[in-house]
Amino acid sequence: MADPDPVPPTVLIVGGGFGGLRAARALAGAPVQVVLVDRQNHHLFQPLLYQVASATLSPADIAAPIRHILRDQANADVVLGEVASVDLDARRAVLVDGRGLSYDFLILAAGSRSSYFGRDAWAGLAPGLKTLEDALEIRRRFLLTFERAEQEEDPDLRREWLTFVIVGGGPTGVELAGTLKEMARLTLPQEFRRIRTDRARVILVEAGPGILANFGSGLSEKALQGLERIGVEVRLGQPITAIEEHAVQLGGERIPTRTVVWAAGVSAVPLGATLGVPVDRIGRVLVEPDLSLPGHPEVFVVGDLAAFTHGPGGALPGVAPVAIQQGICAAGNLLATLASRPRQAFRYRDKGSMATLGRGRAVAHIGRLSFTGYPAWLAWLFIHLMLLVDFRSRVFVFFEWLWAYLTTQPRARLILGKKTRDI
Repeated sequence: MADPDPVPPTVLIVGGGFGGLRAARALAGAPVQVVLVDRQNHHLFQPLLYQVASATLSPADIAAPIRHILRDQANADVVLGEVASVDLDARRAVLVDGRGLSYDFLILAAGSRSSYFGRDAWAGLAPGLKTLEDALEIRRRFLLTFERAEQEEDPDLRREWLTFVIVGGGPTGVELAGTLKEMARLTLPQEFRRIRTDRARVILVEAGPGILANFGSGLSEKALQGLERIGVEVRLGQPITAIEEHAVQLGGERIPTRTVVWAAGVSAVPLGATLGVPVDRIGRVLVEPDLSLPGHPEVFVVGDLAAFTHGPGGALPGVAPVAIQQGICAAGNLLATLASRPRQAFRYRDKGSMATLGRGRAVAHIGRLSFTGYPAWLAWLFIHLMLLVDFRSRVFVFFEWLWAYLTTQPRARLILGKKTRDI
């Protein structure tokens, strides 16, 4: 009697973001069984999340069901659930509902969350921007403030409604500030009768000395000038000291506002802290050069959950290209182990950084080239279209952008979601 076919090793991947999904796809056709678990049923293209928040794109334009993405990968299963902890010795992940998932290899790509630097009470007043739910809530608050201002008789309260504060001068904060200001300046003026939407204040607050700190001083200054040109107020070196129901405190200045968005910091999800291994100050797991967990070569950590400190520039930033390349590397090292080949140390290939500042404006650093304005904006459009995982999304997003550019009238301006508070 012939021996039965051996059972392929199980590769459990926690997280369907850039790192986890790319690792799963890199294992297509390999002699393994892939199980990808995520608390959402969709893969989210986070770099464009701010465009959902600013009513430029719809949620389905930047998200796709994970099962649909992996539908043709015969060795991949998908589990909807959230991993609460991992028993490294038993090689078993435990979900929040008590279910257990055993594995032979584990790739942790669970991502990050907004960090309020110990002021967690601010979360309800100043939502972060990490999920589609966050984006829809920000969009709801942004659009609803104009409706409230239109009905307000008191000029002081009207100014309060039309003041928006964005905390954090990184790419998310910069791009959101520029897009919201252009929405108020170009899209909404003809739709309201009693208010001047173009006079809405968008204030970008950055505690450091400049915005887009990782872009270099030259592009940071260009970005600052670009934002100020369209009317965004940028406050540098002034950390937020308090967020109240109807105001923020900026040093000695109190700014009345009904809408605050938090883009100031992130931390790793709590899963990393449950592993019993060293983590950095924001909860990221310190990994080996091959991205494995110290003392557990069968476990890899990638993306925002990993603190890779073996390169020349310190820990790598939590951006999509890092997660994508780490997911590919982890899958390759896993297969190398199965084939009894040596593993390779991870080497990040920095392909550049870019951020939009509004309609037809961007800053970009690619290789040795730094450029701004319309050419940078076109490069940003092309690269982000190509990175979208689903072909349908590329087509729809392209036409939405084309329509918005030609008409200044993006079509996703719907107020949706349960009213969690009277803003």
